[in-house]
Amino acid sequence: MATKKATTKKKVATKAVKKSPAKKVTKKTVAKKAVKRPAAKKAVIKKPTSKKPAVKKSTAKTSKKIANKSPKVDQYGLEKDDEFYGLYFAKSTKKGLVEVKPCTFSLMYWWKGLLGYPDMIEISKNSNTAMLQFESTFGGGDSGETELTEQDVLDIDHIIEVDEEEMLVSLYSYVPIPIPNKVLGAIELSVLNINPETRYGSLEICTTENEDGETEHFLRYRAATYLRGIKSGKVEAIENMVTNGSEFFGLALDAMCVNKSIKKWLLS
Repeated sequence: MATKKATTKKKVATKAVKKSPAKKVTKKTVAKKAVKRPAAKKAVIKKPTSKKPAVKKSTAKTSKKIANKSPKVDQYGLEKDDEFYGLYFAKSTKKGLVEVKPCTFSLMYWWKGLLGYPDMIEISKNSNTAMLQFESTFGGGDSGETELTEQDVLDIDHIIEVDEEEMLVSLYSYVPIPIPNKVLGAIELSVLNINPETRYGSLEICTTENEDGETEHFLRYRAATYLRGIKSGKVEAIENMVTNGSEFFGLALDAMCVNKSIKKWLLS
């Protein structure tokens, strides 16, 4: 296995998408309704009646105790010390205003705010899932100690999926050309050998059917990160996932190219 890290050159998808206007960031507040106390009525019964101030006091204490036990969370279940607590994000689309939940917003901020790319994130109708698709170019190292050289360049397809209910962000990186049957066995063996050495994520062989109903196999790398419990640094967590994923996928591809038939397929 090659010991040098393969450098990764990214190429942005050429799909032109209009930038969405600035997201609305508003903090929700709940207005307190003023309640007018009814005027006290005079007792007309001569027989003295027992007052119940003690019971009212006891009830008030019980209510306070219950309120203290309930966690202070917002509409997304985020606690008060979370970086996105109490904030509402939305973006304008052709179908109208779409809510952008915390994990999707973290992905959007990384993609648009830090990298400066056009908004290509697709958000579901209920805003519980989102997906970003883009391409990059992978090139080998120039040290002479790697199987892939600077001249060995291949395209990689990437998909990042967001599950808001699980607060899970998943990265899938594909070699976009199907695996020929003649090298499928060699790739399966390489995956078995390389995965135990991969410290982050894993290689997979993804099987699907094409438009003609034929079975096709693709080589992909998968990594995921949970944002649940991360109070500050959700954007950085996504950035680290993609950076580490690109590095380890590059190392894995280089290691697989020890087999010349796999290298020939990758560069075909």
